[in-house]
Amino acid sequence: MSDVAQLNDFLPGGALAPISGPLVDTRIPLIGLDREGLAKVVADMGEPAFRAKQLYSWMYYRGSSEFSAMTDLSKAFRARLEETCHINRPRVSMHQKSTDGTEKWLLRYEDGNEAEMVFIPEVDRGTLCISSQVGCSLTCTFCHTGTQKLVRNLTPGDIVGQVMLARDSLNDWGKAEDGDRRITNIVLMGMGEPLYNTDNVLAAMRLVADGDGIAISRRRITLSTSGVVPDIKRVGEEMGLSLAVSLHAVRDELRNQIVPINRKYPIAQLMAAVKEYPGLTNSRRVTWEYVMLKGVNDSDADARALLRITEGIPSKMNLIPFNPWPGSDYECSDPDRMQRFLAILHKAGMVATIRKTRGQDILAACGQLKSESERIGKRERDRIAALRAEKEAAVGL
Repeated sequence: MSDVAQLNDFLPGGALAPISGPLVDTRIPLIGLDREGLAKVVADMGEPAFRAKQLYSWMYYRGSSEFSAMTDLSKAFRARLEETCHINRPRVSMHQKSTDGTEKWLLRYEDGNEAEMVFIPEVDRGTLCISSQVGCSLTCTFCHTGTQKLVRNLTPGDIVGQVMLARDSLNDWGKAEDGDRRITNIVLMGMGEPLYNTDNVLAAMRLVADGDGIAISRRRITLSTSGVVPDIKRVGEEMGLSLAVSLHAVRDELRNQIVPINRKYPIAQLMAAVKEYPGLTNSRRVTWEYVMLKGVNDSDADARALLRITEGIPSKMNLIPFNPWPGSDYECSDPDRMQRFLAILHKAGMVATIRKTRGQDILAACGQLKSESERIGKRERDRIAALRAEKEAAVGL
């Protein structure tokens, strides 16, 4: 097998994407700026205020990635924008596509840090799962991202840039919300705890939800938290996003172990905060995420306790088969056990499903792709870079 073939086989389902040119761009980043922010940039350049509205539309509605394409702006203004500003998306370090259609990107930001993004196509929707932090501070013991230290919060531009890059990649700009969009839903379920980056996450989601821009309905944006109690109500009051809670255990002593934030915000406090979440009804329920761990949290007694602690809260339960990763101490519950657990919930009238596992052939568990990148030593990265250069030369890039 040739070295070029080895490069394509290095990661299942995809290959390393070429990264060329300087990583750091010293120009002003415009992605992540709202109308007010763009208005200030335009004013500082001595341009009339209406230019900010034009710029906003080109960036967030039409998805332009080049100032030169903004043809209703003067050539002189476009040239000045090119010289002083940029609308760069994050760069793609790795891109993989599963046999089931799931796509996963490892994205690199200008400081060299990386985060993940996943697109999950289904018959009636297309869900984009995005990250809110580089790494995570929560150390949930079943989660692969929890093995990676928190590096930094993602900025509004970093977060919005994920959505814009996905639309670029999927050719999804300029389509009506009720038309043939591929990305119909956003979930903040990637790397990081969104409510440890609340200000930036909400600023980004305001841009994503703006009807004059990216225009994904707030009701189609779901924020998932492990239980940062103080900011839960704020999300509902300020934006009315759909809420998901990573629960995973019904007893404090177990949840303290597998979701350590429970030591700060125990189950009783979490349930009280969720009950007060604005807008919950039987037609708009909180989603509880519950990873199924063999012999840990999957007994009949656990199912019955789950019904007790969520009583009085409009709920739907998402049972998640554990996705094994190297070094994990857990196993996934047996299929029969998961079905028995589900049956107990259904018999009591709870809306509940077992999540279909997607993208298993492309390191689908959150955090795995970034860990694979970090695992490669400098010597291996240099070797891959040389192979990449050889491949690009072979195809005339």
